[in-house]
Amino acid sequence: MTFTIVSLLPTLQNTNGDAQNAAVLAQRARWAGLDAEVIAVDDGSALPERVDAVVLGSGSDASLETSRELLLGMHDELRRWGTEGVPILAVGTGWELLSWGIETAGGRSIEGLGILPGRAVPRDGRVTGDLIVKSPLFGALVGFENHARDYLGAEGSPLGRVRSGEGNGRDSGQEGVVMGAVFGTHLHGPVLAKNPRFADHLLGVMAERAGEVYSPGGRTAEVDAYAATARDAQTRAAGVEASAL
Repeated sequence: MTFTIVSLLPTLQNTNGDAQNAAVLAQRARWAGLDAEVIAVDDGSALPERVDAVVLGSGSDASLETSRELLLGMHDELRRWGTEGVPILAVGTGWELLSWGIETAGGRSIEGLGILPGRAVPRDGRVTGDLIVKSPLFGALVGFENHARDYLGAEGSPLGRVRSGEGNGRDSGQEGVVMGAVFGTHLHGPVLAKNPRFADHLLGVMAERAGEVYSPGGRTAEVDAYAATARDAQTRAAGVEASAL
């Protein structure tokens, strides 16, 4: 069989390269001896019959309403995938669009698709910089955050605890949200390239659903060593001790 990884709205939702998380999943699957392909989907008519994982990257505020309208055309599929346990990774505004809603600094209120709990609200100034997170599932997670909104309502199901940076903000000390196999995060990077344990978790879920077994291939050891070096450098630069992760 061939695993099908859908990259949603890559022409609109890829300002930080987050759509390339789909390519990371596909390449790691191939290194494990599994066939995989990435299908770019810019509207619901292009959805493939089989979907094993979904990646939705981040876009600009100027494209929020356009992206929302396009995603509304796939609302039923997104809700079904989430219920059935299909891994969905949403980053930045992609995550916000899957939430209950978005409030912008200009006073606009944009209704989300309601796939994930919580909503995005304006913060006092944009936050940009390294984000270091301790995750109960994946250990240390690193990336770059770049957002002008905080995220409220994810208190019961965060991706992890912030060790450096803002994350969800409002002094919550939390980053991201998780509901089943649906993940929302501020971590850019792309996050799966910098944090291979996260990628392998999603691949493991994909394989289990398909009755397959995922085991990282030999090529991943070299690549993961590069990622580990980069993570260590980023955590040291942020002043985070290894004992805190």
